[in-house]
Amino acid sequence: MVTELAAEADRRRARALIEAQGLSFEPGFDELVGVFEGGRLVGAGARQGSVLKMLAVDPAWQGGGVLGELVTGISALAFAAGHEALFVFTRPEHARSFEELNFELLASAGPAALLEYGGGLGRWLERHRALVREGDNGAAVVNCNPFTNGHRHLLEQAARRCETLYVLVVREDRSAFPFEARLRLVREGTRDLANVRVLDTGRYAISAVTFPSYFLKQGDDAAGVQMELDLELFGRRIAPFFHARRRFFGSEPLCAATRAYNQAMRRVLPRHGVEPVEIPRVEAGGGPISASRVRDALRRGDLAALEGLVPGCTLAYLLSDEGRAVRERLRESEGRHA
Repeated sequence: MVTELAAEADRRRARALIEAQGLSFEPGFDELVGVFEGGRLVGAGARQGSVLKMLAVDPAWQGGGVLGELVTGISALAFAAGHEALFVFTRPEHARSFEELNFELLASAGPAALLEYGGGLGRWLERHRALVREGDNGAAVVNCNPFTNGHRHLLEQAARRCETLYVLVVREDRSAFPFEARLRLVREGTRDLANVRVLDTGRYAISAVTFPSYFLKQGDDAAGVQMELDLELFGRRIAPFFHARRRFFGSEPLCAATRAYNQAMRRVLPRHGVEPVEIPRVEAGGGPISASRVRDALRRGDLAALEGLVPGCTLAYLLSDEGRAVRERLRESEGRHA
C-alpha cells in the first residue's frame, strides 16, 4: 500500500533510499510517498505537477511489484489533482520497466529518456490534424515574451521558404507575459501570412523548469541533456506529423543559453531529416531587436523606447489594462527572462 510520507523521519528514510540508488533528492515536489513491508520502507517516489520523479526501490524488492505499486499510487494522486497525462524522466536502461507499466517512450537522448502515461501526445497531435498539410513545410518554436518585430521578421522570412509554416508557441507559463496573451499576439501579428498556422506546444516543449535532473550522474550537463531531449522529441514525433522538413530560428547575439540551444538544433535535427535554418536577427535603434530589450524598456517605464521594437498589436496590448498589469509586474521584477 502506498503511503504519503509526511513525518520528517519518514522523509529522511525516503531520502536515504533514493540516494542509495544513485539518485539525487530534489526537495521540490507536491507529494512524497512510500511503500512499506514489515515496517521497512522499500520504495519511495514523488510527484511534481504531472512529472513522477525520484522513484526508487530497495534492491531486495526490485523485480517485484513495488515499482508498479508506487507508480499506481502516485498516478492516482496526480489524476486527482487534475492531470490527464503523466511523465517520467529516467535513465534509458530503466525505460523498459516503465513501458511494462504502460508508459510510452517519447524520446531518448544520452543519459535521459522521457516516457508518458495517458496518451497525451497522441491526443495533442490529433487535435491539430485539421491543420496538417502535406508539402515542403517548416516549423518554428517561439516563446514571444512578448511578440516583437524580431519575431515578426523571423516568421515572415520563414513563411517565404516553405509551403506551410507551423508556429508553436511555448505553453509553459513561466514568462512575464501570460501564455494566452503571447499566443494571441502571435496570431494577431501573423494574421496576414496566409500559410502560417499558430498553435501551442502543449506539454511537449521540454524546458529546464519541467526537466528534473535527479537521475543524472555527477558531471552530466543537465542543460545540454534537456535541450537534446527536447529536440529528439520534436524531431522524432512532432516534425513528422506536420511534415516539417525545416525548423527556423533566429540568430542569438545576446543569450548564451539560446546560442547553446541553437547549436543543439544543428546537431540533433538533421538526424531526423529536419534542416535547421538560422535567420539573421533584425536590428533597430542600433542593436538587435529582442524581447529582453522590450521588457527592459517596460521596467524603466520608457514606452518611447518601444518604437521599432514591437508591432502594433503588441503596443496596443501593452497600453491596455491587461498590459498595464504586466508592466507593473515587470517593474517589480528582475532578470532577463522574467
